Amino acid sequence: MDIDTTEDDDIARIARTTRVVAVVGLSPNEARASWGVARYLQAIGMKVIPVNPGHAGHQILGEEVYATLSDIPADRGVEMVDIFHRSEAVSEVVDEALAHLPDLKVIWTQLGIRGDQAATRARKAGVTVIQDRCPKIEFPRHR
Repeated sequence: MDIDTTEDDDIARIARTTRVVAVVGLSPNEARASWGVARYLQAIGMKVIPVNPGHAGHQILGEEVYATLSDIPADRGVEMVDIFHRSEAVSEVVDEALAHLPDLKVIWTQLGIRGDQAATRARKAGVTVIQDRCPKIEFPRHR
């Protein structure tokens, strides 16, 4: 039986090379998973850009919060979008990321979140997609 290690290889590459992550749905509440994951990403040296329309113009984890991905200036260099929204919202987030983030290399959906049609569109655009996984769990295995 052949084992497909492509996704693990992708995760290892992402963990080693990604420097700027937009976290869609980042909460200012320290008890929320999105806050803990974003804090972890900062701790390993990644720049986190919060995206949360309810907190736009404020700061989370010392970073300015944007209402949408399209509000993030292109020169911020977002390479990865980490999605903390329900699966039904993934398609819209992916389409916005593909249209407005020129440096986009990775779409990541958190545990329990999938958007298979959106993932197919992103892959066709040359973007790596990781679904239903958590970088806080996966990255330590590969750094």
